[in-house]
Amino acid sequence: MDAMQSDLLMQVDGMTCNGCAEAVRRAILHLDPAARVAVDLDHGRVAVTTREHSGTVAEVLTRAGYTATAMTG
Repeated sequence: MDAMQSDLLMQVDGMTCNGCAEAVRRAILHLDPAARVAVDLDHGRVAVTTREHSGTVAEVLTRAGYTATAMTG
């Protein structure tokens, strides 16, 4: 892991299908193309390795139509 990157765990409410999961992935990758994103649709969580702050990631997901809260980071 790059020293500038961190692992974040986000609670993302409103994801109901694979289309939602893909929209969340695209929103994060648009913010940080180098991010690693793993969506757990069953639990409404997204694990992200990114150089961005958790608040920035939450803001992007909120603009995409989801309620996002940082669980870590």
